[in-house]
Amino acid sequence: MSDYILSNETREKLKQVSTASVATALYKRGLRNQFVQGVVPIGHKPVTMVGQAFTLRYIPAREDRNPITVFRERDHKQRVAVETCPEGQVLVMDARKDSRAATAGSILVTRLAQRGVAGVVSDGGVRDAAGIGALNMPAYFACASAPTNLTLHEAIDINVPISCGDAPVFPGDVMLGDGDGVMVIPAHLADEIAEECMGMESYEDFVLEQVNQGAGIIGLYPATDEENIVKYKAWREENGR
Repeated sequence: MSDYILSNETREKLKQVSTASVATALYKRGLRNQFVQGVVPIGHKPVTMVGQAFTLRYIPAREDRNPITVFRERDHKQRVAVETCPEGQVLVMDARKDSRAATAGSILVTRLAQRGVAGVVSDGGVRDAAGIGALNMPAYFACASAPTNLTLHEAIDINVPISCGDAPVFPGDVMLGDGDGVMVIPAHLADEIAEECMGMESYEDFVLEQVNQGAGIIGLYPATDEENIVKYKAWREENGR
C-alpha cells in the first residue's frame, strides 16, 4: 500500500484535466496501459472523479462457497469494502472483466455515496443501473447485469493490488474518471502529472480556439513553430492561464 496522500491542491488540479491528457502524460513516461478498458460512466456527471484507489478483488465463485446465505455473514468482503472504503477515495473492483453478473447494485453504491466516497469503478456488471445513474457520485461499470455477484463472483480480498479492465491498480493509486472513462495514475506520479496536465489543458484550449478561427494544425499541434509558441504565451497572459 502506498504512503502517498492525495492533497487537496493536487485533487483540484486533477479535476480540471481529462483522461486524454493524463494518458498522454503517462505515455511520455513509458506507461501505456493505465486506461481501464471496457468501462463506461453510468450516467454522465458534471464533475470529474478523482480519488485514491481502495480495492476489492473477486475470484470465480465456487458454488459450495457462495449460496445466497453468505450475505448474512457480517464479514462478507463485498459488504465490508462498502463500509470501510475511506471518504474521498474510489472503490475499484476487479471482476476479471466478467460482466455476466453484477459486482454491486444501487443500494451498495448509494451507501458509498452517502459515506462520501469519491466514486466506484468495476470491470464487471452492475444491477439497478438507473438508480446508480441518478446519484451524484460518479460510477463506472462494464454494463448493466441483473444476476447477483454470487452467481459468478466471490469477493475475496480488500485493498490488495488488482487488475481492473487490464490496468494495474495498487491501493493508493489515483483514479481519474471523466466522460471517456478512467485512468489510473501511479501514486508517486500524481503530483507531477497534475501539474503537467494543467499546462496541457491550457495549450489545447488555445489550439482549439486557433483551429476554430481557421488555423491549420501543422506546427500548431504539437507546437513546433516558434510563431505559435509566441502566440500561446501571449494568449496565456491575456487569459490568465
